[in-house]
Amino acid sequence: MDTTPISDAEAMVMEVLWGASPRSAEEVIAALADSTGWAEPTIKTLLNRLLNKGAISAEKDGRRYLYSPVLRREVWVQQQSEGLLARLFGGRVAPLVAHFSERGQLSAADIAELKRLVSELDDGREADDGR
Repeated sequence: MDTTPISDAEAMVMEVLWGASPRSAEEVIAALADSTGWAEPTIKTLLNRLLNKGAISAEKDGRRYLYSPVLRREVWVQQQSEGLLARLFGGRVAPLVAHFSERGQLSAADIAELKRLVSELDDGREADDGR
């Protein structure tokens, strides 16, 4: 796949295809038209951009094409999260967590989950160190 990032609009098309595929252009249009207000040509343009980037594939099915994702959602999420960390927090996770913490946006459940994750990381490091 091309390393060209996908736009927010293209990501919305990808979400439809990640949800279920293969899908025809008509099915993608039906899934997006009401929620986005986009016209058919707009959605077909987005499908063509994603094809050109290698993020999706198209297979001929009679007189139509069926589209499927090539880019896995997990890979896209990783690219997005790493990009966010790099742009806003110098590639570090701690300042991101501090940002949300300072604004009171971490619930008790979030804090408990973070503690659990840190504990698991500590346990893994101790095992790697031979402790």
